Amino acid sequence: MRQFIRHYLLSLQFFTRIPVTGKLADWVGYSPAMLRASAGHFPGVGALVGLLVASFTALLLMTLPPTGSAPLVAAVLGTVLTVLLTGAFHEDGLADVADGLGGSADRWRALEIMKDSRVGAFGAIAVVLALLSKVSLLALLGDVSGPLMVLALLVAHVASRTWPLLTIGLLAHVGDAAGSKSKPLADQISLHALAVGMLWLLLTLAAVAWFQLRTDFVAINLSDSGLLGALRNALLVSLTAWLVITRWFHRRLGGFTGDCLGATQQVCELAFYLGLGLSL
Repeated sequence: MRQFIRHYLLSLQFFTRIPVTGKLADWVGYSPAMLRASAGHFPGVGALVGLLVASFTALLLMTLPPTGSAPLVAAVLGTVLTVLLTGAFHEDGLADVADGLGGSADRWRALEIMKDSRVGAFGAIAVVLALLSKVSLLALLGDVSGPLMVLALLVAHVASRTWPLLTIGLLAHVGDAAGSKSKPLADQISLHALAVGMLWLLLTLAAVAWFQLRTDFVAINLSDSGLLGALRNALLVSLTAWLVITRWFHRRLGGFTGDCLGATQQVCELAFYLGLGLSL
């Protein structure tokens, strides 16, 4: 349990702006091996970020005037909080991947562009479209049901951080080995770390199922299979998006970089919201 907590806090330190500093950081420690082991807690980081954003969104929906614009305002401000919590870590990866793969058909030139800290036209367009899509889809869900929007935020943040672990396990890391901060984390992933990541997702789904069955939190008729069936469909759409983008990375780059993991998280999160919306 001690190692479990240390690895989780290290993952939290790496993937978010949530402060893990001072004596706590000294206790957590750091080594490339620890960072590699902490990869399995990426979905757990999503659980905390998703819980914070979902709670903030629920508070907004309860306090804003009950008009048609309330879900849109909550979606925008919830997205702002997400960016603040993560430091736009994954959005930055999406921008770099869009610049690299959109800027050149040559593998090595694309990787070189992705290392450039400047954001080009492809990157800017990708981030703008991703944010617009996220806000629009969340507002759509919120317009149908505020509780549905809240639960979607929680599950999407966990699921979209689970699928990138499969990318690490299946593809080779092709980034700059000397300069990449993600190299120790992305170099390889153990079966234990994969199991930890899947456990985070399963625990989240189990908690949502238990809460829904005990409270009927989302009291709308989604389909014959109800909320749990809709969440299953959303997970399948998200997983399909992961498969498509992973094949694309394999074909274009012969592997993945840390930026590819960030882009994967963004695409899979959007796909989850879309899949849930299509289930309404």
